[in-house]
Amino acid sequence: MNFSQIILALHGKAGREWLSGLPAILDVCAERWGLIFEAPFENLSYNYVAPVRRINRMLAVLKVGFPNDELRAEMAALHHFDGRGMVRLLDGDEENCAMLLERILPGETLWHVDDEAATEHLLAVLKQLWQPYRGNYPFKTVADWGRGFARLRERHNGKIGKFDAKIIDKVEYLFSELLTSSAELVLLHGDLHHDNLLSAQRAPCLAIDPKGVLGEPSYEVGSFLRNPLPGLLENENPRKLMRRRIDMTVEYLGFDRQRVISWGFAQSVSSAIWCDEDGVDCGDAVMQVAEILMRLQ
Repeated sequence: MNFSQIILALHGKAGREWLSGLPAILDVCAERWGLIFEAPFENLSYNYVAPVRRINRMLAVLKVGFPNDELRAEMAALHHFDGRGMVRLLDGDEENCAMLLERILPGETLWHVDDEAATEHLLAVLKQLWQPYRGNYPFKTVADWGRGFARLRERHNGKIGKFDAKIIDKVEYLFSELLTSSAELVLLHGDLHHDNLLSAQRAPCLAIDPKGVLGEPSYEVGSFLRNPLPGLLENENPRKLMRRRIDMTVEYLGFDRQRVISWGFAQSVSSAIWCDEDGVDCGDAVMQVAEILMRLQ
């Protein structure tokens, strides 16, 4: 689906009205921040994102989305990280859910980078991010994200649809155990993987698109462990590749090995449940990653 189709599928009539009003929002942003627009990025999905030039010739990126709490959380998270391992928020408009962002150049993702080098970049950025959050924005917690298990059963009248009951039961128990034994909560990126880390000039790589969620640091690694898809599963030995990523994580970040595997496994299943919830065709691939991690436990 293209950008407009995604907005309509997610938001219906309200989405259609927002799309109709988007040119006016862009005009407001252009006047407020002195912007000259370039063509939007080709891979638009949930938000309108375009490179821009300011009147002072400074390069930037404008990101505008259908008003929602996820984008507001992103703005609050960007304020917190303040460019530390992360794209800088130059200015924001909460009412219109519009963000003026630092333009990261050359801006290449880690999709085609050697896996060991990509993992090194990811781990180096992760180490810069984690600090306790002392602000007052009501960020969701990892416990909030874990409520997807209950919603799965609600959607299927107490059952679990296409999922394997033994796996779901195991993950629900494991998720609860991990939450109970969690270290001090910090503000996490929440979705740092190969698409959300770009090559940069002021640092080797910088993160983009933070979700902003409160959890223990070892939770954070789950997203990059299960990505990129389908490329991860097309590797000649995905299990060996996963084991190497885990080894590097434990060595570089000092995390408990079993906790890294457990969070990766639990998050993979959670991600598959979210795919099912959103009607997105990605759950089967994610569950294959979950099975790899389950066998490493």
